[in-house]
Amino acid sequence: MLEQFTSPANPLVKEVRRAASKGVATSDGLWVAEGIHLLEEARRSRLEVPVVLVAESARNPDAIRDFAGNARVLRLADPVFREVATTESSQGVIALVKPPQWSLDDLFGDQSLVIVLDGIQDPGNAGAIARAAEAFGATGLVFLKGTTGPQQPKTLRASAGSLFRVPLVAGANVGEVLELMEMRGLAVYGAVPYSTSARRAGDADLAIPCAIAIGSEGAGLGPQLRAVVQGITIPTKGVESLNAAVSAAVLLYEASRQREAA
Repeated sequence: MLEQFTSPANPLVKEVRRAASKGVATSDGLWVAEGIHLLEEARRSRLEVPVVLVAESARNPDAIRDFAGNARVLRLADPVFREVATTESSQGVIALVKPPQWSLDDLFGDQSLVIVLDGIQDPGNAGAIARAAEAFGATGLVFLKGTTGPQQPKTLRASAGSLFRVPLVAGANVGEVLELMEMRGLAVYGAVPYSTSARRAGDADLAIPCAIAIGSEGAGLGPQLRAVVQGITIPTKGVESLNAAVSAAVLLYEASRQREAA
């Protein structure tokens, strides 16, 4: 028998609603992951899922309960669930996921490829960058201060589960990150709009241990990064620059291509 919740005043419901609406973790440090796909990805990533909320109208709630493993499964009246959900496409399922804990040192490997998000505000872009990072073998992600957080529900959805697996740190200070990159001997590239003065992606050595910084959608890289990075650009025709997530995916693909050819 599933636990039935009908009141929006329930403390757990209120806490999940607060976290989801503000794009933060719960007071217990759990991420609000909407949709059956993210529940599946959390389980596949072997993360702890303490609680699953299921809408009264969700299809086959008993099957969801069985799939949720040891999670506490709560069935919410549809009006209550709608107050908690931030999307209409959650399929009537919200999982509270305990995220993996990483340190800056976890972002590096034998052939480091670290993606640095600098001031990116669109959670869809941030999540798509995380997905591309996993797809093309990045060893880590850095969400600098001023960047939307990985725990934001839309960021999680756009990552399609990659944020459960790619080592990351959030809220990092740019000076601390640059110091660590230097200690690790990483080349630091920064994506810039296409120009004849910047190095083309195909001409940059992305097979060496390196970091690639991706700036905000409007302003690009912040001044601290602009002052020290090696500018890298993607040749385009008819447009000056690409969406931040598209740029990251192209550069990550080029890094992957070079590393496979090395």
